[in-house]
Amino acid sequence: MKIAIITDQHFGCRKNSKLFHDYFLKFYNDVFFPTLEKEGIDTIVDMGDTFDSRKGIDFAALSWAKDHYFDRLKQMGITVHTIVGNHTAYYKNTNQINAIDLLLREYDNVKIYSETVSITLDKLNVLLVPWINKENEDMTLSMIKKSNAPICMGHLELKGFRIHRGYVMEHGTDMNIFGKFEKTFSGHYHTRSDNEKVFYLGNPYEMFWNDCGDTRGFHLFDTETLEHTPVNNPYQLFHKIYYEDTNHQTFDTRNYEDKIVKVIVQKKTDLGKFENFIDKLYKSGVAELKIVENFDFNNLYDSETEGYESEDTLSILNRYIEESEVSLDKSRIQKMIQETYQEACEMV
Repeated sequence: MKIAIITDQHFGCRKNSKLFHDYFLKFYNDVFFPTLEKEGIDTIVDMGDTFDSRKGIDFAALSWAKDHYFDRLKQMGITVHTIVGNHTAYYKNTNQINAIDLLLREYDNVKIYSETVSITLDKLNVLLVPWINKENEDMTLSMIKKSNAPICMGHLELKGFRIHRGYVMEHGTDMNIFGKFEKTFSGHYHTRSDNEKVFYLGNPYEMFWNDCGDTRGFHLFDTETLEHTPVNNPYQLFHKIYYEDTNHQTFDTRNYEDKIVKVIVQKKTDLGKFENFIDKLYKSGVAELKIVENFDFNNLYDSETEGYESEDTLSILNRYIEESEVSLDKSRIQKMIQETYQEACEMV
């Protein structure tokens, strides 16, 4: 039997941005639902952060999620096992009040888990581990130690895995306690990474600049062979263009409609031609355009290192903290910066 595993969908992100949800919908319409039908999938495990904000839900975002996702799954007869993530728990120290329990009660095909529990998927015992917090930590760790399930699926913050490209989590739960399982699958970190025992599967689509060009999608899991297979999302929202006196007349802008674009200027000898290039981009219907001027790549940066201008904001901040000569816990500061940055993104 094959089941689908998806995580960190973040419905309602960016204050229910139409741009982002139109982008999400292309993935669901063109990739997700057609794959479920083709593969005969009747079970999904959602590993947390179904909705984006722990503080509330925009009514329009909830309507969107029901119309385009949950209603369709119910009509298809698909059972969804969903766990509480940190974004769907209202308080940081308990999972008891959470968005999925309050918002999805009308769906009898959606099974909601706020505490660690063993379930059976086609005769396979699977341990589900929602977000670990102060209230449930001792009980959760005890259940993990006692479990005889071969597979664990959770919303875990484990030390030693990449949160996104260029940043490895330096604190969190010890990954070694999950070594007893044949495989552990987790959400929470949006980029894919693994150590051959623990697998962070990544979220379905780009949400921030540091996601640009990073492979996203969902996975199919075989309950007999225990093998998992990625189903990639071919669509990008964020695009970088490196301008080097690029000819605007031959440059194809058709792929940038409704996209968020960053033009990184590496060579500009004719201001008029550059303005024509930018004008052509605007006329193509880009959703958002940022121009980053470069002053001197040769003198400022090592030849093997991409310049600061092409980096996303979060990577620059993390690297600045890493290179700072301070006696503070840098990983904790980086986590606070990441949380603040993501909250700031919700304000725009």
